[in-house]
Order: sequence, then structure tokens, then C-alpha cells
Amino acid sequence: MNAVSRLSAALLAVAALCAPAAASAEPLKAVVSFTVLADVVKNVGGAHVEVRSLVPPNGDPHEFEPAPDHARALKNADVAFVAGDGLEGWFERLAKAAGYKGRPVAVSAGVKTATMEEHGETVTDPHVWNSPSNVLVWVANIEKALAAADPENAAAFKANAARYSEELRALNAYGHSRFDAVPPEKRRVLTSHEAFGYLGREYGVTFLSPQGISTEAEPSAGGVAALIRQIRSEGVKVYFLENSNDPRLMRQIAEATGARPGGELYPEALSGPDGPASTYLAMMRHNIDQIADAVAAQSAAQAR
Repeated sequence: MNAVSRLSAALLAVAALCAPAAASAEPLKAVVSFTVLADVVKNVGGAHVEVRSLVPPNGDPHEFEPAPDHARALKNADVAFVAGDGLEGWFERLAKAAGYKGRPVAVSAGVKTATMEEHGETVTDPHVWNSPSNVLVWVANIEKALAAADPENAAAFKANAARYSEELRALNAYGHSRFDAVPPEKRRVLTSHEAFGYLGREYGVTFLSPQGISTEAEPSAGGVAALIRQIRSEGVKVYFLENSNDPRLMRQIAEATGARPGGELYPEALSGPDGPASTYLAMMRHNIDQIADAVAAQSAAQAR
């Protein structure tokens, strides 16, 4: 090789080192319906996934109204995630407006869901994340979807999923340790709407609520009156407000029944970064502690 050839080879080598990273090295663009799910996707995706939540912190995923910016984000996404089971009734309209041709990953597929009667219809309760056991199913579905979209980083997604799954199992054990100490018949509280059915199923807590599964449904006067009678007859003494819902009805019911405030819960939206529920794990621990403290105090007061 002559001097000119050697120089050319050296310049090519330098150019290769200085060239921008290949497109495949860029993080996947994931658009996620709401903040709780977005945090779980972040934990599985790690540095290889750029996550955007459509619904903001403290936002209600039932009543969300997408804007043009959300349509642009979805159109440019490499992968989209929703909970499914009817939670995001607005997503189909957004996808059509965005011209999004992909199919969103419904992460609750495979979860053993619960149903209930609401306004004469049988509906599925979509709030599955309020049991950490169900989020283990989410994690498996998210890992599979990310690995399919970015096979080069499949090993990283698998490792992230394994680590996060252990954290979820530890969280679930913590929840049982808090509630198992309270007699089952004393684990009764009042909340704004029926978002905690899976937490109740996991830890043996009964939740009474004036609204149904969706915050869009307005409770009837007769339904509220029946609930007030039930609260009085069963001796429920504590109520909780929810970060993403209007508190006025709950306060009226509390005034009518003498129930005391137990604090604020986060059933379907994370708080801002400085709040007590900035991640899914923090949200669940906060909710568990608030409810467990309240029912334990209620039980102790009734025992005196």
C-alpha cells in the first residue's frame, strides 16, 4: 500500500469513528396513554426507550381530551401502549386523527379481569394496576413488545423487566403485611369512584363509591342516598379523595354520614415529580399506607 492509500485508509477510519450513531442506536419513541403505564414502560425500556405520556400527571385517563400535539406525537411513535379494557375510550379517535397505522399494545391482555354492573350493563373494570400482581403481566407484555420493536436491545429489556418484577413482588408483600394485621371486617373505606377493586381483591379491602368505574358517569340521587344508608349501617368512618377527580360529591356524602377524611389517594394518575406518587411504586406504597393506616385506626377506635 502506497502513502496515498495509507492516508486514505486512515481518513476513512477517522470518519467512521466520528460518524453519527446509526439510526438503530437511537431510543425507541414510545407513546403511552397515561402516567401510571408510562412509568412502567420507562422501567422496562430504560435508556433505550423515550417515553411520552399523553395524559399528564394528575390527569384523568377517562375524560382526557387529546390535542393536535398528541396526534403528532402518536403519528411519529415507534410503538404505542394502552392499558385497554375500555379505559382509553378516546384513543381510537386520536389514532384516526393522527393517521396512526399501527396497533397499540394493550398491556392488560392476560390479566384476570373483574366485571361489574353499571347502568344496567356488564362492564370490565380496567383499573388492573392497583394490584402489583397484575402489573407483572404488564411487564411481560411490555418486554415482548419492546423486544419486537428493537431486537438489538432485547437482552437489556429482559434484564430490566426481571429487576422491576422483583420490586413489584416486594411491593405486593409489603401491601399484604400492612393489611393482614387488620381484621377483614374492618377493612372498609369510602372513595370517589370504583377504581380500587383490584386492590380490594388483592388485600381483602371493601371500597364503597358513589360513582362507577368511569368518572364520566354521574351517580343518581337514589344511588347516592342508598350509599349513604349503607355507609351508616356498616359504620364506615373514613373517606378518601382522589387526585384526579372532583371532590365535591365526596365531601357532601362525608358530611351526611360523619365520615372523616383519610387523605388523598392516587388511583389512576401519578403526581408531579415532587409529589408523593411520582412513580408507580411510590404511588402504590402511598395508597397502601394511607388506606392501611385509616382502617387500622378505625378498627382500634371501634374496639375501645
